[in-house]
Amino acid sequence: MAESLMDVKRRIDSTKKTHQITSAMQMVSTAKLNQIQKHTTTYQVYASKVESIVSHLAKAHLMSSSAGVPNSNSNTISVSELLAQRPVKKTGLLVITSDRGLVGSYNSNVLRQTNDFMRDHDLNADNAVVLAVGGTGADFYKKNGLNVAYEYRGVSDVPTFKEVREIVKTVTSMYHNEVFDELYVFYNHFINRLSSGFRAVKMLPISEETFAQSEKDNRKAKDSRVDVGPEYEMEPSEEAILSAVLPQYAESLVYGAILDAKTAEHASSSTAMKAASDNAGDLIDRLNLKYNRARQAAITTEITEITGGLVAQE
Repeated sequence: MAESLMDVKRRIDSTKKTHQITSAMQMVSTAKLNQIQKHTTTYQVYASKVESIVSHLAKAHLMSSSAGVPNSNSNTISVSELLAQRPVKKTGLLVITSDRGLVGSYNSNVLRQTNDFMRDHDLNADNAVVLAVGGTGADFYKKNGLNVAYEYRGVSDVPTFKEVREIVKTVTSMYHNEVFDELYVFYNHFINRLSSGFRAVKMLPISEETFAQSEKDNRKAKDSRVDVGPEYEMEPSEEAILSAVLPQYAESLVYGAILDAKTAEHASSSTAMKAASDNAGDLIDRLNLKYNRARQAAITTEITEITGGLVAQE
């Protein structure tokens, strides 16, 4: 019985240490979540404005009429790279996951939904290439025999725009070099601290059709007022405006996705660590009860033996 008590005591001490670790990790994840939410909230305002501008340009048919616009600045992303459309031989899949575990179902949800998308669109190793942001996705698709053409590991807890700009430049360069003919971005969208939702967004090529669904959704939210289409007077020129706006849109789309995904990752990590802490607390309570019962049984046995000895001496 003494050995059994010692084993239970060791389990209690071990579980208490685990509880301390998971509680500390929960606090860290919550602090990261609070920090990144400040950036996400302000950035969403900027991203929505950029999307609104590009959507208006698409409705005015300026993008389709300027598909051959050359890039006036060699240091920025070429407009022709963003607008060039060709027959789809290969599809690029930009999959955003985390670099580590302990984030609940965050990674498995992205990978499962992405695989469902691939199955629904008949995508496989022959007609698809994977661009992985995050080590989990890169390792998963390498293990499953898909062509991982690009991988980026070590995304900051609060990603900077400079990080993502390099990713966007690499991706658009691969698109220009016909590594793939269209690109989709897959990630977990942060809804609140307890839930997130999977998103699949077409990034390249940028066209009028890209905004058809968002325009449809926006129209549902409006009342019966007449929607007047935008008219533009260009200064200095259509080429200059598109050269400035379209690269910003591509960058904002990827940066917003990574920022959103990181927010969902921190929320998922915080939730998972809270669940682990709660489970550890419940286990400690059950072990303490077991320990107390075993201890009580041992004491009762000793009292019985002592009493029996006294009776025998009488």
